[in-house]
Amino acid sequence: MTDQFKFREGMSRLVGAVTVITTDGPAGAGGFTASAVCSVTDDPPMLVVCMNRNSRQHQVFSENGVLCVNVLTAEQELLSKVFASAATVPERFQLGQWSVLDTGAPALQRALVNFDTRIAQTIEAGTHSIFLCNIVTVRMDAQANLGLAYFGRQYHPVGAQATCAQ
Repeated sequence: MTDQFKFREGMSRLVGAVTVITTDGPAGAGGFTASAVCSVTDDPPMLVVCMNRNSRQHQVFSENGVLCVNVLTAEQELLSKVFASAATVPERFQLGQWSVLDTGAPALQRALVNFDTRIAQTIEAGTHSIFLCNIVTVRMDAQANLGLAYFGRQYHPVGAQATCAQ
């Protein structure tokens, strides 16, 4: 097996969309920044979200059973940093404007897209829980045109204007 440092360095070269994952319900509100989000299937629509089980908020997400994946725009980089910081949960939600969709999990207004979900299954793997989530609602901001990616331990704006060298 490869060592942890080499694995982390390699993963820093994998481009990831920057998301803020939120929840609310009987266990209270919660939210964190993640790039470990991926589609699973479109029939039925599902995605996967990975969360460290040592996180103080892990139990909140597990007990609520709902979460919203808020895909950030380039203009929302500061929000990503706040949700990744040691700020309290109430402090995190002071930034941005929030609403709710069908599950009651906070949905960031003006996000590139919001995936409002119910956690269908949890799989334990290493230090993390893998939440398999059924999509309940998808909301897209038609005016948002620049996404936010994380690559090489830095934020980068991405958009349709980018082209690949042939």
